[in-house]
Amino acid sequence: MNEIWRAERSAHRGEPPPTTECRGAVTAEFAVALPSVVLLLALLLAGSAAGVTQLRVEEAARGGARALARGAGAGEVGEIVRRLAGETAGSEVTLDGEWRRVTVTGRVPGAVGSLIPWALSASAWARSEAPGAAQQPRLDGASPTPWQDT
Repeated sequence: MNEIWRAERSAHRGEPPPTTECRGAVTAEFAVALPSVVLLLALLLAGSAAGVTQLRVEEAARGGARALARGAGAGEVGEIVRRLAGETAGSEVTLDGEWRRVTVTGRVPGAVGSLIPWALSASAWARSEAPGAAQQPRLDGASPTPWQDT
C-alpha cells in the first residue's frame, strides 16, 4: 500500500518511483554533514566564549587601574582583577611617574580554549589621583587650600 502511494505521488511530479538502491541515501548524506555542523557549532561557541572573556579582561583592567589611581596596592588590584575576570586571570602593575598601568591576561574557557593556548589581554592606564585633584582652580590663579571656599 505504501509503495502504491509513493508511485502515485512520484508519477504526479514526473519522477520515476524510488528504487531500493536509493534507500538510506539521506541518512548517509546526514552522516557526512553532521561533523561539519558540529565543528561549526564548536567554533561559534569558542568565539562567543572568547568575546565574553575579552570583555571581562577589559573590565578587570579598567577596575584595577581605577583602584591604582585611588592608591590601592598591587595585592588589592590582583583581588579586583580575579573578582572581575575570573580566578585564572593574571595581572601586572606598571608605574610610570604619575601614570599607573594594569595589564590583565586571561585564558579562554571551554574545551576549545583548553586545546588551543588562547590567551587574551587588555591594558588600562590611569593617572594617580593626588590629594585635592578634584578641586577647581581659582580664577585669580592662586591654588585653593582644602579649607578655602572657591
